[in-house]
Amino acid sequence: MQAEAAVGDDESFPRERLSRRVFRDETLLVLGLSLGASGVSALISFVGSVTRPGGLKDQAATLNASAAPGRPWLDLAWQLFGIATALIPVALVAHFLLREGESLRTLGFDRTRPWPDLGRGAAIAAVIGSTGIAFYLAARGLGFNLTVVPEALPAVWWKYPVLVLSALQNAILEEVIVVGYLLRRLGQLGWTPGTALVASSVLRGSYHLYQGIGGFVGNMVMGVVFVWLYRRWGRVGPLVVAHSLLDTGAFVGYALLVGKVGWLPTA
Repeated sequence: MQAEAAVGDDESFPRERLSRRVFRDETLLVLGLSLGASGVSALISFVGSVTRPGGLKDQAATLNASAAPGRPWLDLAWQLFGIATALIPVALVAHFLLREGESLRTLGFDRTRPWPDLGRGAAIAAVIGSTGIAFYLAARGLGFNLTVVPEALPAVWWKYPVLVLSALQNAILEEVIVVGYLLRRLGQLGWTPGTALVASSVLRGSYHLYQGIGGFVGNMVMGVVFVWLYRRWGRVGPLVVAHSLLDTGAFVGYALLVGKVGWLPTA
């Protein structure tokens, strides 16, 4: 009888845990381990930049830097380690969804619709990419943004593959957590669609604040667009594709063009 009672308790335990309080706590934990912490870090970095002598555009924010200068194999190990560990919060989200009897497919992160996802993602990237570059150059010219250096890796064979992997990691982490997962949890917590949109967009802007006011505002606007598209399509897949293409274009494009065109700001 005791064994049967124990089994019964185990079977009812998940239903008892899936309360609003648990959803709130797990959401705070996921954000605290990922992009919420990045937002706080970016805010501290921004305060440091605005209180430093000189204008923002005279300072630089480097995104993909060498982790072991002069030691390419060790550097590669650190790069791959950083990319892999940054995706652990996504695995945690998958675990929490599985506990509900769901999966990442619930958020539209799967391979069931590859061609529509690719087509929509490419279209989004084409529109946002062109306007994003113009906005960044304008914000920097007005003194609202640091000079963003998308990559500063050594000229070794693994440079471009690592940049592509870094772009893919950014896209998966941000779109799964900031759009799909956060909107789901905020809805379960009773937030209105409008309030959830604002929260998701401000969060996206916050962890880009290290780039300056331009980085914050530009990414917040992008967040509004991405939430609207997610609600329209019900899938983060196209957003992951778009984000991957945008970051790949920024990282690889900078590496190929730096020093060769006059309009590209450098540190």
